[in-house]
Amino acid sequence: MKPPGTKPLTITIIAYAPTTFYHCQHCELTFRNVGIGERLRRQEAAQSLPEDLGLEFARVSDWVRSIVERHGPRVHLDVVDAVSIEGVLASLRHRVFGYPAVVVDGRPMNLRTDADFEQASAAIERRLAAAAARPRWVTEAGAVRKEAAVE
Repeated sequence: MKPPGTKPLTITIIAYAPTTFYHCQHCELTFRNVGIGERLRRQEAAQSLPEDLGLEFARVSDWVRSIVERHGPRVHLDVVDAVSIEGVLASLRHRVFGYPAVVVDGRPMNLRTDADFEQASAAIERRLAAAAARPRWVTEAGAVRKEAAVE
């Protein structure tokens, strides 16, 4: 459980993500009411990436789910499509040139092998442990809160 007054750790995942396009609102509403909307979405998502990138994205998705199950509200995950404008800017900002990648505490790490996933998980664990060990009256930047100084 997240202690009160603490911000969740933001973890950015930059990867090739499935992209789906939607029809107009009227068509979408009709598809949903007829019962084919969800099936169309799944089919489009399955066909939006080549097989190797789809398998890679599924692996990253499984890892993300395990992080959320393990840490819950203590983490905030931001998944960014590598080919989007946001993805290009995030890649340049963090000097990420291979995908998929994760950025924890401003430190980019590739997610290609089992060891990479374990290293990223360990970095998240270390960061969360450090935040939990820090006294509540000390901010993340190391400054003392005014309320604590008065006490």
